[in-house]
Amino acid sequence: MSKWVRVAGTADVPPGQGREVMADDQVVALFRVGDNQYYALDGICPHAGGPLGEGELHGAIVTCPWHGWQFDVSTGTHCLNRNLTHRSYPVKVEGDDVLIELP
Repeated sequence: MSKWVRVAGTADVPPGQGREVMADDQVVALFRVGDNQYYALDGICPHAGGPLGEGELHGAIVTCPWHGWQFDVSTGTHCLNRNLTHRSYPVKVEGDDVLIELP
């Protein structure tokens, strides 16, 4: 059964940036695209374990700081290989809290 977990406050992630957060025992990369769109991916890059939450965000594309792999944070899709999709989590905002859904 899935559950919603608070991972941050809305002010914790400025527009156009990402953060590494914890959701229970999961490392999660939380991103804020524009003013009010939040997205969450598994925080560990599948290439070599880089910290996606520390990557540079341009629009909805994050670049892993270790080796440059790029993912669309809204879908988890790799930018060069559409067959590679990184795990993403549903996100919702309740008041000033950002929550993700864990399986």
